[in-house]
Amino acid sequence: MKLLKKYFLPSDYFREFHSITPEYLKERGIRAIITDLDNTLVGFDEPDANEEVLKWLKEMKDNDIKVSIVSNGSQQRVGDFSDPHEIQYIYRARKPLGHSYRRALANMGAAKSETVMIGDQLLTDVLGANRTGLESILVLPVKKKDGWATVVNRRIERIIMRYFDRKGLIQWRD
Repeated sequence: MKLLKKYFLPSDYFREFHSITPEYLKERGIRAIITDLDNTLVGFDEPDANEEVLKWLKEMKDNDIKVSIVSNGSQQRVGDFSDPHEIQYIYRARKPLGHSYRRALANMGAAKSETVMIGDQLLTDVLGANRTGLESILVLPVKKKDGWATVVNRRIERIIMRYFDRKGLIQWRD
């Protein structure tokens, strides 16, 4: 069970990405964010950033917190979302493999110790961040509906999350 905690236990939990404030991040020495896209910022079937996402991104920028999207999605999907808002991104990231996380760190000029990964999946976002030595924040998916590739992951995640819950390791922040 040590391995479950080492690889799948997030550093923190938030119900929604936009509840993660610059103040919270700065208190922890964070100045850079790597974030997932689908079902973390918007639904996997939503092509554009909504007002909530744009407000949160602006808040981060105004507080000198860099943001990079690292997604397993296609270049068109991630680029069409990111390019209009001049957000750095990496597509087809092959999370949980670490190369995309390291590339995002290099692109932002950020150290591991000052960067956090925000995502909605244990088996890709959190596992990849933890393996790379980054802090990780798990958020609830913005939509209940997932892409076909995520359905199996969600079943495995539920088993792991029930274990963490039984052990008292989960404390969601609003």
